[in-house]
Amino acid sequence: MTSTPGTAPGGQSRLRRRAGTAAVAALLLAGIPVGAAVSADAGTPKTATGPQGQKLTVSANTGLDPAGQKVRVQGEGYGLTTGIYVALCKDNGDNRVPSPCLGGADMSGGSKTSQWIVPPGDPYEGDLAQAFGPGGTFDVEIEIAQKGDGLDCAEVACSVVTRADHRAAGDRTQDVRIPVAFAGQDPGDGGGEGVDVPAGTISYKSAAEFTTAGKPLDLLLHPDSKKLYVGADNLPDTADVDERGLHVLNPETGTSDSWISQAPGSTGALRASAAARIAGPLPGDGVVYNYPLRGVGSAKSGDEAASGVWLTGSTITDIAPGTTPDTVLVAQGATLSEIERATGTATRTLTLPGGTQFAADPERGALWYSDFAAGKMHRVDLTSFTVSGSFDLPGGPGGMAGFTETDPATGAVWVGVDRSVLVFDAAGTLVKTLVGKDLARDAAFDTASGRAYVVRQDGGDLSDPANDNNGTLTVYGIEDFAVAAKDLSLPGNHSQAGAASLAVEPGGTTVFVTSPAEGKITKLVRQVSPLVTRAPADLTAKEGEEVALTAEAEGAPEPTVRWQVSTDGAQTWKDVEGATESALTFTARTAQDGYRYRAEFRNDVGTTRTAAVTLTVTAATGGDTGGDVGGDTGGNGEASNGAGSTVGDGATGGDGGTQTSGGSTNGGSDSTGGTGTAATSGGGSLAATGATVMSVTLAAAGLVGAGVLVHRRARRRTEGAL
Repeated sequence: MTSTPGTAPGGQSRLRRRAGTAAVAALLLAGIPVGAAVSADAGTPKTATGPQGQKLTVSANTGLDPAGQKVRVQGEGYGLTTGIYVALCKDNGDNRVPSPCLGGADMSGGSKTSQWIVPPGDPYEGDLAQAFGPGGTFDVEIEIAQKGDGLDCAEVACSVVTRADHRAAGDRTQDVRIPVAFAGQDPGDGGGEGVDVPAGTISYKSAAEFTTAGKPLDLLLHPDSKKLYVGADNLPDTADVDERGLHVLNPETGTSDSWISQAPGSTGALRASAAARIAGPLPGDGVVYNYPLRGVGSAKSGDEAASGVWLTGSTITDIAPGTTPDTVLVAQGATLSEIERATGTATRTLTLPGGTQFAADPERGALWYSDFAAGKMHRVDLTSFTVSGSFDLPGGPGGMAGFTETDPATGAVWVGVDRSVLVFDAAGTLVKTLVGKDLARDAAFDTASGRAYVVRQDGGDLSDPANDNNGTLTVYGIEDFAVAAKDLSLPGNHSQAGAASLAVEPGGTTVFVTSPAEGKITKLVRQVSPLVTRAPADLTAKEGEEVALTAEAEGAPEPTVRWQVSTDGAQTWKDVEGATESALTFTARTAQDGYRYRAEFRNDVGTTRTAAVTLTVTAATGGDTGGDVGGDTGGNGEASNGAGSTVGDGATGGDGGTQTSGGSTNGGSDSTGGTGTAATSGGGSLAATGATVMSVTLAAAGLVGAGVLVHRRARRRTEGAL
């Protein structure tokens, strides 16, 4: 099996690939004679074959108008015993009903978005449905649009389909599908057909558990040093070691880089102190943090002890970076102060109506102060240091305090109350309530991926039927608040011994979640089920011609691929032996005419398949036959710049090269007598659609754009691919 190495999946590689394809196409098109007809993609018919030999043709399937346009749909070879619907539907893959459909199932005969075709003499023939013509033919128009009736082809794969009508809803023998793409969509980047989970499904799994930091209370992944800082208390289960303090871990392995256990107390003397809450990072390395009861300290990896100050007043309940590098914002109950880190002197102080917890938004000069007991949230202007607005926290007073965090990208305020996350916009308007099955305890935002991460803990009281001791990681889009990853159960993570916290690596590839009750930090890694980034296209070839189909997909872990073939119209499939590369290359034989091929990608998360494509093989005649034989038995051929025209000089006659699929071939000079020239018309994948014959160079450009590769005969070939 000869295969062509594929480009590494990813957005950058796709851009480079498309740019390269465009450049090749431009060079080829430059050779088209003046006045040659050029047909746009949107005007190119496309044909597909059904499981019983039905032929379905649509007048256009790419570059369609998202707002809507009419397409002509023709069929032949349909059975005369079953009625069918013709419509634009969500393509759910082989042997799965295409649904939902634009316009639904038309049983009234009045729809413009679908058509009902029935056998001659059917009771519904007439106003409601039209009858098949001779040979099971039909010719109708339907209006299709990118979105409508619960269908959005920008979000899911769509096809123009035929399917059995409502009287035989379980009959899949009438399913024939032609994938469509609207303007702005790349038909080669359709994502593929997810088999067990939807293509591109994001999830997280536990990769490691760190138990090297006592009872973890808070986390920060340092943006510069990349070290994982853990604020910790002593774990009662380890009575022989006092684990209080600031731990610095290697985020890859969880091993300890440093442990700062000492911080100055009320008298200035060093003492063992827990690290209750991390305020933020210091430049280069290190963090500012709060240690009980009123300590504000700073330390970095390698320090023997923290430096810090002890404040007057009540216990510190929250802490965050100040408005200057040398200050911090501190909540002591309902009192908010900005203090100098070096001296502990308050430069500004404000007493609010109530509250204990806040989130600062320095980008917008705002601070949001939550008073869970009163069911209120107050906005503080950081410039004037005054209250500039008050807002209700839905659910009423007394809700269980969770968290208050601001999204740095949008300024939205996320507040955890009981099992809900309340999302307010930057003006204080409630825009979304996200309800989960567990208590909302902490949130973190990743601006690189545009996602918000919320860790939820179980209540831990097993006498309550709502509790099971297991928490949850939930992930949302920060713009639409849609679920962005499968919920992940966090076994044993409950709130009886403290609130969970989390930290997210930029890009969201890794998430760290604490479980104070278990004395551990769980490292979670992102997984993505295979998503097709390059799909093969239908292909027409001549007997003896070498052809290739190419497919690529991205995912995490990186997916493997295997090619499959169906000889019975996609009813059954078998693996092509040894075909585990991105390109499937083989020599076309007439026995393979009508075979269908697909690539199947797999990783630990799921399986995704490309849409099945059809190989059409035509018999070689005249100079084509002589050229092929001559090339195989001793000729020496060269492919000319991928344009699809090859000239060979065979020792026994004919062409020793390989033409592009459907291209034009000149027979070689035969030393025993004749020179044969055979001009053949095609167009690769275009030839299978019934499109008007175009020039060889335009056909070759179409093949390159469709991802169909043709290799020189000098490369090792696999005969057949079944």
